[in-house]
Amino acid sequence: MARGNGKDKHNTVPSRAQLGFETELFKAADKLRGNMEPSDYKHVALGLIFLKYISDAFEARHAELLAEDPDAAEDRDEYLADNLFWVPKDARWSHLKANAKRPEIGTLIDDAMRAIEKDNESLKGVLPKDYSRPALNKVMLGELIDLISGIAMNEGGPGSTSRSKDVLGRVYEYFLSQFAGAEGKRGGEFYTPRSVVQVLVQMLEPYQGRVYDPCCGSGGMFVQSEKFVLEHGGRIGDIAIYGQESNYTTWRLAKMNLAVRGIDSDIRWNNEGSFHKDELRDLRFDHILANPPFNISDWGGDRLREDPRWTFGVPPVGNANYAWLQHIYWHLAPFGTAGVVLANGSMSSNQSGEGEIRKAMVEADAVDCMVALPGQLFYSTQIPACLWLLARDKSNGKRANATLRDRRGEVLFIDARNLGTLVDRTRRELTDADIQKIAATYHAWRGTVGAQFIAHHDARDESGRNELRPYEDIPGFCKSATLDEIRKHGHVLTPGRYVGAALFISAAKSESRAW
Repeated sequence: MARGNGKDKHNTVPSRAQLGFETELFKAADKLRGNMEPSDYKHVALGLIFLKYISDAFEARHAELLAEDPDAAEDRDEYLADNLFWVPKDARWSHLKANAKRPEIGTLIDDAMRAIEKDNESLKGVLPKDYSRPALNKVMLGELIDLISGIAMNEGGPGSTSRSKDVLGRVYEYFLSQFAGAEGKRGGEFYTPRSVVQVLVQMLEPYQGRVYDPCCGSGGMFVQSEKFVLEHGGRIGDIAIYGQESNYTTWRLAKMNLAVRGIDSDIRWNNEGSFHKDELRDLRFDHILANPPFNISDWGGDRLREDPRWTFGVPPVGNANYAWLQHIYWHLAPFGTAGVVLANGSMSSNQSGEGEIRKAMVEADAVDCMVALPGQLFYSTQIPACLWLLARDKSNGKRANATLRDRRGEVLFIDARNLGTLVDRTRRELTDADIQKIAATYHAWRGTVGAQFIAHHDARDESGRNELRPYEDIPGFCKSATLDEIRKHGHVLTPGRYVGAALFISAAKSESRAW
């Protein structure tokens, strides 16, 4: 299985106006954990962060309404109109903070969570409600409330609510990543490394339309997609979020993660999973981003031999990789694109008919791009991973705000195994420059209007900026291969087979040197 990441630094006191304090805040919160297992403690901490967020947003609006019209301040519809959760009086953070040192604080938190669920339909069954259990140290709980009270306080003024949302959202995401690291393999079930998610988002550019993840974990794909839209001048409402998750605990994390970000979504849960109970079977999506668990052998494939989703061949009972690829392709809209994280074995395996399925996908022009990732990106596995970029239609390139070239009969291969930076002895991250390099190469090859060029980091113009050039094959890094070339390799899709070895030419010819 695979999912996990987390990195930031700063040693300032947490406050709304200061970003980058996540590391020190987590260290402080982790000290309070004592002997509690990370898998239990994450629900304690993340539940309180969520409660702090919705209470901050509510109380900021409540203060505004009191100043404008005191009667409106207790009108639930006023908050719903602003897409805010209604928070009953005894569930507000100010009430919990005032009672943080009382021995019954656990019961007060549980009552607050139940009251919020009762008054907000979308949160029913989502919030943790076991703070009063005897095993949970109530002194620690009070100290944790005091610690979280310092995050993102709304002090009024323009943009204070949005800054609060951003800070709390960042804290929530950072805590998720750190708990994933602490849990190791189990953490991989709910968290995908942020840099891996960013590669997919930057490559697919989900500006608008429906975005789907059939195994959405804690919702990181959606959070990064929304960030991308906002950073490129769009609005949160430009994309519609859909997902499914089979682990109930993880589904709850996703619901809270998206709510902290103010993201509307349709995230379904059932314990049968996307293969056996596809909650969104009749919907098709413009963008699909997914990090399925790697090489799952007990996916119940023996009960799905005749499923219509198997467009390219029946996937083996002993490995779900090609079931995920075909499930995702089935859900693509007519001009939809998908990015899928899978184990490297998926690119070359010929076991149990996988080679024939891969051949059928290539010949049908379903595969747009393959990316080999560096090792050690995941907390939960040392299995090398790759990215599959799928496209429902590679011919006329219809998509919002872009015109793509006809790419039928071609597949782009990117070998990114040498990218990334070690952040500790066991884990590597892709840098922003690495992510941009991969995404820009794909955009240039695909012919996206406004992104037809690649920034060559070793060639700079007179101003010192990176020189921009149109796409070209770069030995050792990228290669645009024809179907005939892929056939000669037996439809194996490992980028290393196509890109060749990197060239190193003298400094006088540095403009031609490979990255």
